[in-house]
Amino acid sequence: MDWNITAGRPVYVQLIEQLELALVTGEFPPGSRIPPVRELAASAGVNPNTMQRALQDLESRGLLQAQRTAGRTVTANDDILQALRRKRAATLARDFLQQMHALGMTPAEVEALLRETEASEKE
Repeated sequence: MDWNITAGRPVYVQLIEQLELALVTGEFPPGSRIPPVRELAASAGVNPNTMQRALQDLESRGLLQAQRTAGRTVTANDDILQALRRKRAATLARDFLQQMHALGMTPAEVEALLRETEASEKE
């Protein structure tokens, strides 16, 4: 997993966001084992306690499950993962639409732009 931790925002919040993205994109598939806290912390270059805090947040929301002897696994509940995926997509869409509005684009112009961009991506 490639980590991108920047200054100016709490590290554990950035860890949560990046772990969520790994869950919804299938980098950690449903039911799969998550690497141990120390291993994740070392790869992200953060304190293990900070990584533990991020993992506990995901666990409290049902995204991860703790197994006493087997560590943590990703939930096998696809509904939970799809709800997170939809929430993250809605946030991206809202941010995009705010930026397009700031540029003075109408909804029809935004729709046309998206269709043109999609068509050019397929080429």
